[in-house]
Amino acid sequence: MAGRLITFEGIDGSGKSTQLRALGAHMRERGLEVVETREPGGAPGAETIRRLLVEGEPGRWSPETEVLLFTAARRDHLERTITPALDRGATVICDRFADSTRVYQGAVRGDLRAMVDALHRIAIGLEPDLTLILDIDPEVARRRGAERGSVEDRFERFGAEFQHRLRDGFLALAREFPERCRIVPADGPPEAVAERIRSLADAP
Repeated sequence: MAGRLITFEGIDGSGKSTQLRALGAHMRERGLEVVETREPGGAPGAETIRRLLVEGEPGRWSPETEVLLFTAARRDHLERTITPALDRGATVICDRFADSTRVYQGAVRGDLRAMVDALHRIAIGLEPDLTLILDIDPEVARRRGAERGSVEDRFERFGAEFQHRLRDGFLALAREFPERCRIVPADGPPEAVAERIRSLADAP
């Protein structure tokens, strides 16, 4: 039986990691094999590339270079983690996937959507079965990020306007792919958000 790919998308600080773990636990309770993973990363080579992308000064890479690095990391992730899990019938739950590149580099960091889509078609060729877009006020997300204090803050350091544009980009993406994208308000209590996500993930 073919597996299922569920992705979480949204701006930094929207609660993706927390909600991913909650959904993973719920699906294991249902008796499913679940692989929780993330991008960039999710495989040894991809994790090495991750550090290049999410740490350091905001201007260390051009948007074009970012697209290439993200695609290289995603290909390694696909080969070593995602495809083997799907082939054995597992449910893969991923914190970010190609939609983040479509928004960050394709629409906000640069006008590179054609490049992003071409590389995705050539090197990846996979779309999620369900994409959960966690929507939150960027100011609330910024405060969450500051409390977290992570060194992986390169994209957050582009500033508040950048985060607002990202939010608009993800909402536009949901309109572009309505068959698989679901917007989840993420500013409420975590358990209420998790309950909404469970209902969407369990729907036939």
